[in-house]
Amino acid sequence: MRRFVLPVGARVQRAGRRRLLPPIMSLPLYQVDAFTHRPFAGNPAAVCLLPEPRDDAWQQAVAREMNLSETAFLIPAADGFTLRWFTPTAEVDLCGHATLAAAHVLWTTRRLDPAATARFHTRSGLLTARRAPGGWITMDFPAEPATPAEPPPGLAEALGARPAFVGRNRMDLLVELADAATVRRLTPRLDRLEAIDARGVIVTAPGDDDHADFVSRFFAPRVGVPEDPVTGSAHCCLGPFWQQRLGRPVLTGYQASARGGLVRVEPRGERVLLSGQAVTVLRGELTESVA
Repeated sequence: MRRFVLPVGARVQRAGRRRLLPPIMSLPLYQVDAFTHRPFAGNPAAVCLLPEPRDDAWQQAVAREMNLSETAFLIPAADGFTLRWFTPTAEVDLCGHATLAAAHVLWTTRRLDPAATARFHTRSGLLTARRAPGGWITMDFPAEPATPAEPPPGLAEALGARPAFVGRNRMDLLVELADAATVRRLTPRLDRLEAIDARGVIVTAPGDDDHADFVSRFFAPRVGVPEDPVTGSAHCCLGPFWQQRLGRPVLTGYQASARGGLVRVEPRGERVLLSGQAVTVLRGELTESVA
């Protein structure tokens, strides 16, 4: 027997009377490239819109299925949205590119007025985002400065480069290398980096052209992300670090992954403003069987 699927809310004529078919359960799902103005660059994030909370195991399963560095889950709240971020293997405390993607989805789908500020309640407190000229989005995040630290045993061997400086914040290890060329050609031993007690390892050096004040890369195999293409939360650490060295109020960082992306950074004491662009590349829905 052939079966026909009708749109949600469609009416069916049967035996001289009409009845309304029950709605099919589905959840909107988007994939957005963040910290870039063009598709297939920057850092891809999935954004799932939920009408109500779902259990952690289900969210983790969706993130594993998406297999992106982060999947963001949005739930309406009284004065904004609850926002959580999952890698394929773990929930994280702070994620910049998936927050950027979430704000972009809310505005482009008109779930939030384009002139309104997006307010997100997260494990790192209240985060906000607002639209800026030129298609940019500016997010208000907590600063995450690093303090000098002893290099963990085997760090230089794991990176294949000798650190000029090592610092640590509540999440990550920060490693300054000699120059941008060293950062760009780095091929670290991920199995050894995974043994380091940190969410991830940020490597950085001064910029080598007029487009960026500094370059960086971010490796987080410990949470299932071998190399993150463009990492907003890492710039919460990089911004204060390079402001102190370069003495500039506003900086531009280039994350030199294979996809690459630009992040504007404006440290403001205990906060930091991160700005980037975003583009939607996929729109779909989780089907009834998994929703």
